[in-house]
Amino acid sequence: MTTKPHWENVYETKSAHEVSWYRPRLEVSLQLIDSVLTDPGSAIIDIGGGESTLVDDLIRSGRSDVTVLDISQAALDATKARLGASADSVSWIAADITTIDLGFGRYDLWHDRAVFHFLTRPEDRDAYIQRVRQAVKPQGYIVVATFGPDGPLKCSGLDIVRYDSNSLVVAFGDGFDLLDTTTEIHKTPWDSEQEFVYCLMRKS
Repeated sequence: MTTKPHWENVYETKSAHEVSWYRPRLEVSLQLIDSVLTDPGSAIIDIGGGESTLVDDLIRSGRSDVTVLDISQAALDATKARLGASADSVSWIAADITTIDLGFGRYDLWHDRAVFHFLTRPEDRDAYIQRVRQAVKPQGYIVVATFGPDGPLKCSGLDIVRYDSNSLVVAFGDGFDLLDTTTEIHKTPWDSEQEFVYCLMRKS
């Protein structure tokens, strides 16, 4: 299947609790975001937000400029329904991150937990990084999490690329400075373990 039909099928046939990447709270992401963004009005975009609860916690903590992007409209619709009236305070974008125009210098922080590692083709990675370069403000921040060296080779039936912190920074290329990195052993809803590597970078 092509990418969009694949993810629409995933979110139309499975609940949020039935996918391997589900966590009730993205603690590491929240810690990294809070470590660099003290202004509640800072603009944050969550790439591949799907049915993640990150947006719930960002709203709850008083963040007032939050955008959630996902290729699956079904995922965004489910998250909006969960949030209720609070969804009106969020900007929602249903799009492929490798083709969407997000404008120039719009965001203070770009967050991605588990999208980048699905980009197995160099041209797709290049397109993704070009959008980071365009959309993130100068001196803005990037939080990216991928499967680590001991993580799975596939997810949701798709091949992925595993990274350590060094190879992830190298993949992004010049213009990004590593500020922090951490490894998380994520437990899936069925209690298996997945290694995630998180990198916090600054656009220089």
